[in-house]
Order: sequence, then structure tokens, then C-alpha cells
Amino acid sequence: MARSTLTRMLLAPAAAVAALIGFAAAPAHAAIWTSSEQWGNYTTSDNYILYNNIWGSGAGTQTIWANSSGNWGVTANHPDTGGIKSYPNAKKTVNKPITSLSSLTSGYNVTVPSSGAYNTSYDIWDTDYDYEVMLWVNHNGAVGPLGTSQGTVTLGGHTWAVHKGDNGANEVFSFLRTSDSSSGRVDILPVLKWIKDKGWWGNETIGDVQFGYEITSSSGGLDFVTNGFDVSSS
Repeated sequence: MARSTLTRMLLAPAAAVAALIGFAAAPAHAAIWTSSEQWGNYTTSDNYILYNNIWGSGAGTQTIWANSSGNWGVTANHPDTGGIKSYPNAKKTVNKPITSLSSLTSGYNVTVPSSGAYNTSYDIWDTDYDYEVMLWVNHNGAVGPLGTSQGTVTLGGHTWAVHKGDNGANEVFSFLRTSDSSSGRVDILPVLKWIKDKGWWGNETIGDVQFGYEITSSSGGLDFVTNGFDVSSS
């Protein structure tokens, strides 16, 4: 995933939401911030960072809009070709070692298209960007995780198909929900501890918790909307 190298150069992008069900998707023209720039980014009042993040080769056009860290989206028109084109996302920085965390949870509510090729995912990094943990909550089209299958595991309230790989810049641990979901809450800390207990990493300091859409193709222009999103840690 070449995105990791770009993330080191310009780190991308999440926000408290009382209820994840019932948020109305805001149209782009009503948003308080929009950007069609490749690396367009915006810091919200609650210190989340939104990031357009068009990083892949052969990308088309993409516009990100936001009203808040929990109400944002993108309209993307990427060609029907292979390879990830972008990962528009919202980011919350944690900066705590795994063993010092007593909780790390996140809620999401999204509206995603029925066509195109993409996944809706968390992208969680250690502060040195040596390790990347992806949690796919849904996906569509010809997309798949990096690495080899490690079986399934039930953690954080969900059952995941686990893959482990290396993209040349960092190790990648991918957890794919065995059933797609458009809304829910994930207890992230048990996933991180499970990776540690497997000996795949040590007591890493967790840096960024990102959430967004890893888009491979969205020909004709497709809308991806985050109706609700928050990250909570202690």
C-alpha cells in the first residue's frame, strides 16, 4: 500500500457523535469546507483532521466536503481500473502505548454506493509508521487485503477474517468483517492486544486512528457519506 509512504510525508486524517443512527447526509454545497485538491486537509474544532488524500496512480477527480468530523463525505470519479486511487479519511491522534490504554473504541455510520470497487475501513498506525492495522467494515467490487490469510477471530464485538502482509514500507494487519456493516461500534483495543499477544508487534504507541474509504474505482462519480463517526480513548 503505497499510501503509507505518502502518509509519512503529509499525515492525513474522525468526532464525538451522540447517536450514530439518524444523521442526515449533508449535500456538498451546504458544507462548511470543501476541497478538490489532492492533499486537501482541514482540522475541525474538536481536533480531528479530514484529508482528501488522492495518492494512487491513474486517479480521477475527487471532492471532499465536511460539516464536522462526524458529518463529511466525498464525491469520487475514479476510472474502472485496478489499484487503489485514494483514501479520503478523518483522523484522530491517540499517542498512547497499548498497555497504557484502558479503552479505545470508535463508532461509525456510513452511506456507500452499491457500485464501484472500494472498502470502508479504519487505518490505525503506530507512531513510527512501522505497522498498519486495517479494519474493513464493508467492501464492494474487486478489492482484497494484502498478505496471507491467518484465519478468523472474534474480537471487539465482531468476527474478522485476518490477513498479514508487508508492503515494503511497513507491516500490514488486515481484519475484514465477515459480514458487511454500514453502522456500528468497534472495540479496537482487543484487536491491538491480540496482535501484541500473537507476537506480531510489541508495546507499540498508537498514533493515528483513521477512518474512511479506500477507493479503487468509482466511474461516473459516486458518493461516499459519513453520517456519524467518533473515536474515544482513555
